[in-house]
Amino acid sequence: MATAKVASHPRAGKTMTGAEMVIQVLADEGTDAIFGYSGGAILPTYDAVFRWNEDNPKQEIKLLVPANEQGAGFMAAGYSRVTGKVGVTLVTSGPGATNTVTPVRDAMADSIPMIVICGQVPRAAVGTDAFQEAPVFNIMSSCAKHVFLVKNPDELEATVRAAFHIARSGRPGPVVIDIPKDVQNWEGEFVGEGLLEMKGYQARLDRMEQATLPDRKTKSFLALLKAAKRPLIYAGGGVINSNASKELTEFARKFQIPVVTTLMGIGAIDTTDPLCLHMLGMHGTAYANYAVEDCDFLIAVGARFDDRVAGKPDAFAARAKIAHIDIDAAEIGKVKAVDWHHVGDAGLALRTLTAAGNDEQITHESWLAHVQGLREKHKMAFNTESDVIQPQEVLALINEVTKGDAIVTTGVGQHQMFAAQYFDFKEPRTWLTSGSMGTMGYGLPAAVGAQVGCPDKIVIDVDGDGSIRMNLGEMETCTNYELPVKILLLNNRGDGMVVQWQTLYFGSRFSGTDKTLHQKDFVAAAKADGFKFAERVEARDDLKKVVEAFIKFEGPAFLEVMTDGNAFVYPMVGPGLSYKDMLTGPHISGREDDGFTELDAADAF
Repeated sequence: MATAKVASHPRAGKTMTGAEMVIQVLADEGTDAIFGYSGGAILPTYDAVFRWNEDNPKQEIKLLVPANEQGAGFMAAGYSRVTGKVGVTLVTSGPGATNTVTPVRDAMADSIPMIVICGQVPRAAVGTDAFQEAPVFNIMSSCAKHVFLVKNPDELEATVRAAFHIARSGRPGPVVIDIPKDVQNWEGEFVGEGLLEMKGYQARLDRMEQATLPDRKTKSFLALLKAAKRPLIYAGGGVINSNASKELTEFARKFQIPVVTTLMGIGAIDTTDPLCLHMLGMHGTAYANYAVEDCDFLIAVGARFDDRVAGKPDAFAARAKIAHIDIDAAEIGKVKAVDWHHVGDAGLALRTLTAAGNDEQITHESWLAHVQGLREKHKMAFNTESDVIQPQEVLALINEVTKGDAIVTTGVGQHQMFAAQYFDFKEPRTWLTSGSMGTMGYGLPAAVGAQVGCPDKIVIDVDGDGSIRMNLGEMETCTNYELPVKILLLNNRGDGMVVQWQTLYFGSRFSGTDKTLHQKDFVAAAKADGFKFAERVEARDDLKKVVEAFIKFEGPAFLEVMTDGNAFVYPMVGPGLSYKDMLTGPHISGREDDGFTELDAADAF
């Protein structure tokens, strides 16, 4: 039987400029939004965007111009994270490109698929210190998943297509394409198909994507699970990146295993599910961390045992056997030795294990009862007696209004951790934060990208007065494009997380955190940027009414709440310490023993 011939691209054989080829491939890859700032070296491609939209009104590619190229990078990342598609940033050479270094590194650290297309000086001028020249390939090579410098125009089309393939495949990440201006202006024949030859990468990718769990490994995993009395799932951002949240939930429910998530893994399972113990780690819930201490079988899925989770690796889950599922072989055993592992797609692996256990009767009633006891005894709490508004109560109130259905982005600092602790997330891809890099200024531009990607969803940027300053210019981007982003500013008049560390570990020496130097009137700034809703709340009696109006407002909305500067984030596991050393603060109940006296004798280690 003859194989049907694949229809060629409708524009195959047409003469195009390099810039036109770039935009054609973007459209073919499903790009419907570009975030970027123009400049001399990238003007041909910006012109190609304009002409594409004129000629293709039914396949328009939105072009959003930020205040700064760093904002463009975070917008693309936010768009990518809520849609699951590859975000695209388009910037000029020199400072335009170097301003995207932080978003590129941020996306690499959190495994976010993104394309950054940079203009470059003409090939003949490369290396001459020409105007707005920067060694993008050298700078980005240590930050990105891959970097292309397009020297051969005949390879431009295939390069852009390959960049998308690399960005979204395997462990996702950012890819940078540096395109000299003369390559953009070059004219050639559009082929309409084909990738650059990447034999080594493709071979590794094929092995990963085709990696199925053999029967012997499935049986050995089930043997470990049967032997365990206190199993616990440790889910990371890889679950969300691989779209395996459904499989994780089914696996957890099938075997009735509680789940803790990393900061990046929030939303991998509905946080209101009885099996979800919320976040573990440095600022995880006390009951999640105590469950890690008590478990005897830890099943890590799409997580990497980073220092904010396993600050003291030898003491992390010290009594447990460990299984690890990850798409990246380099993560297996990197921090913590494991007893069982599988390198491959998380969803496929979880489906296989769930199906293999269909005929098994594996129950953990006493463990579930113990975990429920942990949840009740060590529940989250904060100061409810203060006359000053507490940041936790603001977030808890907004959570009551949104009922776990909003997309939430954050800056970095105390407000970030409070948001992780006090918001519910019923679906994956609704929690966006800078995890590994911890980049202040991430929240607002990420919210812009998220709103573009999900125009019908409520998108809330939870920010701090220090973090929002980093990309404050993007407030105007919200109003320029009439994006109904809700910006919640929890203003504690300082860099709260730094102050917390200085208080706990540096003898209250507040070096560099003197906030008498901060004079910003954020509400006035919001009004100047065109926000029709711009309010400040200082009294608790006004909070509920204003919060409800803030969420219901149909356009861009800005709400500043003046909060307690002495409200610290608890629990807290200090740097390099174990969960036994966790500080639960004055309002959360801790435990003085190692917890095992609470376990039934029949289940003792």
